[in-house]
Amino acid sequence: MSGESGDDKTEESELSSARERLEEGADKAIGEFDQGVVDLLAWLLDTETRARIYVYLRQHPDSTSEEVAEGTGLYPSTVREALAELHEEETVSRGKRESEGAGNNPYEYEAISPSDLVSGAVGQVQSQLNAVFNLDEKLTRDDDGEEGGPVTISVKDADDDDASDADADTSDADDGDADREDAPENE
Repeated sequence: MSGESGDDKTEESELSSARERLEEGADKAIGEFDQGVVDLLAWLLDTETRARIYVYLRQHPDSTSEEVAEGTGLYPSTVREALAELHEEETVSRGKRESEGAGNNPYEYEAISPSDLVSGAVGQVQSQLNAVFNLDEKLTRDDDGEEGGPVTISVKDADDDDASDADADTSDADDGDADREDAPENE
């Protein structure tokens, strides 16, 4: 019977070791994912500082600038400046904290949803692409002086099926063929 007791301890040790390896792997994956999200948000929000503030406010809504500074490890003056900019850009909202005592009621901040953040970024990219394409059109305008229309970017849900994508690709190809048939030949 003493052999069974030793086998049980070995199994427990192996399970414990496997659990620790899985937890370490999960922690590493979460850390890499979090850094990837921060990198993406830094691109959307212009700086890593603003991205860190945004992430903190998504996790801790209704936080004051002092709480954000403490939670992110950023200087309070840096946080106040970034929050003012983010509020002006409507990336965060703010309201006065209610308190029963007399004194200064600080602002509480809350970040907009990620989908609203991305929608705003799509609008920015679309405007920038329109400016670039319109400049290109002006530089390479046809002899008849016609300009092309604006660029439109549409964002689809992941639930859209691949069949609609295939239909769109086919119709784009058909449109391209039609444009080539109408184009005058160079002599």
